[in-house]
Amino acid sequence: MSSTDPGCSGLSVQAVYYTNRGVTPCSPGRKQSRVGAWLLLSWAFGFCLALLRVGFARPELSHSSWPASVCGDEFSILRTPQSVVFRDGSWPIPGDRIPDVAALSMGFSVEEDLSWPGLAVGDLFHRPRATVLVTVKGVDKLTLPVKGISYPIENAVPFSLDSVANAIHTLFSEETPVVLQLAPSEERVYMVGKANSVFEDLSVTLRQLRNRLFQDNSILSSLPLNSLSRNNEVDLLFLSELQVLHDIASLLSRHKHLAKDHSPDLYSLELAGLEEIGKRYGEDSQQFKDASQILVESLQKFADEMYNLYSGNAVVEVVAVKTFNSPLTRKTRSILQSSQSESDNPYNLAYPYNYNYSVIFNIILWMMIGLALAVIVISYNLWNMDPGYDSIIYRMTNQKIRMD
Repeated sequence: MSSTDPGCSGLSVQAVYYTNRGVTPCSPGRKQSRVGAWLLLSWAFGFCLALLRVGFARPELSHSSWPASVCGDEFSILRTPQSVVFRDGSWPIPGDRIPDVAALSMGFSVEEDLSWPGLAVGDLFHRPRATVLVTVKGVDKLTLPVKGISYPIENAVPFSLDSVANAIHTLFSEETPVVLQLAPSEERVYMVGKANSVFEDLSVTLRQLRNRLFQDNSILSSLPLNSLSRNNEVDLLFLSELQVLHDIASLLSRHKHLAKDHSPDLYSLELAGLEEIGKRYGEDSQQFKDASQILVESLQKFADEMYNLYSGNAVVEVVAVKTFNSPLTRKTRSILQSSQSESDNPYNLAYPYNYNYSVIFNIILWMMIGLALAVIVISYNLWNMDPGYDSIIYRMTNQKIRMD
């Protein structure tokens, strides 16, 4: 038997097969199933486009549109693992966004989007176990090794890694993170987690630093002083800061298990001894030149030691700043300022993007993938459905209802 419907095309064997089952190949039931499949695919395609438009519409600053400027201060990368990628270029980094670079390199989110081309997207599933940031005051550039990457700093203002430290303390409070923020010249120290037990013997006050230098195992026994003197207070301050770098790596080497856990660690150090030497002797003096050379060698040794302690999974950064543009002030809010802040934003408009962007992006992305797979499976089954056998609904669409 062959099909006589001019709008239907197919083999005669198929016509016999479907006619014997009570339905023709071009029956309304089979047409409706294919129309339904096409409608479902069209709806899914439009829905996926809408999700793509919402999920991926994120304004970014291209490399060509980044402003080029000449800046004296420098942000250098001494050591970095393979999971963190810093591009080689001369893009200036704003001074107040350096903490955001440290946070993003560790895998944390930031409140404001950072469109700096220097930091590329690395391995999202393998983040560094530690970030070491050393700030050197009194010099705008250090003669670092060739293998390092340096970027100019635009508008060098004082910064703090408090936001990164708070994120580590909040997310890994039940684990063993090590957070150390230290400024020896100001006797300012901040420790979180296991840092209190690891660095309990670390010298933090000026008196402790001076006494530490004259012990038997200090750096004075092995460090060439050249034109520097052991009897000058300014020189001793500079040398005590180098002693702190040596002691941090030495104390941490006694607790190597903390460098192999899953919680990230943070080290933020501020060195001002070179600035004091420049003020005392002048930047053209032999003491300043010798101190700069000793500092570069000590920083490189410290970076190698920290990098090896974390098995090559640590980021070591150095910020060289001549002078900061403005003093560091902490923002506070009082009741008297509430009326003024409300007048600046009368409609209480939110930021276009906030730190929840990554969460929303992942929800939309995986929901879109799941719906797309479900639509494909459903459409495939609708397309290949047998209307004469699978359901009585499609058998009712024939002109002659078979009586079983």
